[in-house]
Amino acid sequence: MEENKNVSKNSWKRIFKKKWFFPAVYLAVAALLLTGVLWYQSVVNQVPDMADDMEEQLDDLSKGNDGAGEEEDATTVMSQQEVLELPVTEDLQVEIVTKFYDYGADESEQESALILHQNKYYQSDGIALSTSDHQSFDVVASLSGTVTEVKQDPLLGNVVKLEHEQGISTYYASLEEIFAEEGNEVEQGETIGTAGQNTLGQDNGVHVHFEVRKDGVPVNPESFVNEPINKIVAPEDDEREPEEQEERADSDVDEEQEQEHEQEQEQEQEQQQDQESPDDSADVESESEPESSRAMEEA
Repeated sequence: MEENKNVSKNSWKRIFKKKWFFPAVYLAVAALLLTGVLWYQSVVNQVPDMADDMEEQLDDLSKGNDGAGEEEDATTVMSQQEVLELPVTEDLQVEIVTKFYDYGADESEQESALILHQNKYYQSDGIALSTSDHQSFDVVASLSGTVTEVKQDPLLGNVVKLEHEQGISTYYASLEEIFAEEGNEVEQGETIGTAGQNTLGQDNGVHVHFEVRKDGVPVNPESFVNEPINKIVAPEDDEREPEEQEERADSDVDEEQEQEHEQEQEQEQEQQQDQESPDDSADVESESEPESSRAMEEA
């Protein structure tokens, strides 16, 4: 046993005496220290990265919540946006006695949208509402808005105009009484007058003539009842083209009539001149006859 111990001691002594032993030990220790330092730096660097990642995740979550809040706000606004209603109270039963003249409708609907006045038909730019008993009823604002005009029209009767958002305006005509004044702010469903009669729609009896316009262009109120105002759109140009053609045709007819009238006036003037010229010649002859007779007497 003692021999084995002596051998192991001698072997370690031989190793310690080697020139490369201590440098190798130093290098090993240095490698361990360097590894520890690098590991520590990597850990330290990872901590801010993890913090940044956590901040980004938190930002994403907050943005997601903000987006959801915005969507909820938009949904709330849409749900709070007013829809177009008929200008009567909810419990009142009314019927449409005159429709809106739609160029795309069939002939029967177009006929029901014509108004006869003094042997001439007019196209309706709105709808006429009346009750079965033909009694007067309250007329209410179909949308919240501002009263911009109150007037008395010789054909439409008393008229109230309201301006609303997004270029929408509404007209209420054939009113017997008016409870609104120009400049008033009215709420949807607020009474602005009572139904009455007018000259243009006298065949309808007691009624209210209701019009809706988008940027000044008449639209069919029936097509947008219970729809939000952002859904109200004006008809396309090609849908209004027949009306423009009719207006051009009317202007052409008026020009032709004016030309014919001018021609008739010219013909009448020519006839008058022709009638006056024989009288003048007769006067000349009558004047020349006494002169010739006096000459013969003198001879």
